[in-house]
Amino acid sequence: MAAMDTSKIDDVAGTDFETLTSFVMKEHANQELVVFLNAMQTSLKFIVRAVRKAGIADLYGLANTQNSSGDDVKKLDLLSDEVMIDCLKKSGACALLVSEEQEEPIVVPEATRGSLCVAFDPLDGSSNIDCN
Repeated sequence: MAAMDTSKIDDVAGTDFETLTSFVMKEHANQELVVFLNAMQTSLKFIVRAVRKAGIADLYGLANTQNSSGDDVKKLDLLSDEVMIDCLKKSGACALLVSEEQEEPIVVPEATRGSLCVAFDPLDGSSNIDCN
């Protein structure tokens, strides 16, 4: 794998940069991985937006439920989990999803099933968000 050129990292006016998609395709030529990473990217952008607007969208506080570990689930945890599951199921790249917020693994329907198994905690550290 080629070394990353870090000389342009602080160049805010530059437009010559490599995207995650172009890097993965160049280095691995794995279309399923690119689709998966794009689905993750989409879900993470939504989650970041929800965290930023949590106060005005009434997303702080508990959702009156518990996750598979017995922890109290926050509203942001629940929303983040739903978004990530939805994006990954619809990507066509995943076969099995395992979320900290779900009791059981989620088997993707055969019609939209890929080959990847993904384990995730969509908003790790959410207990710290209400403090900010």
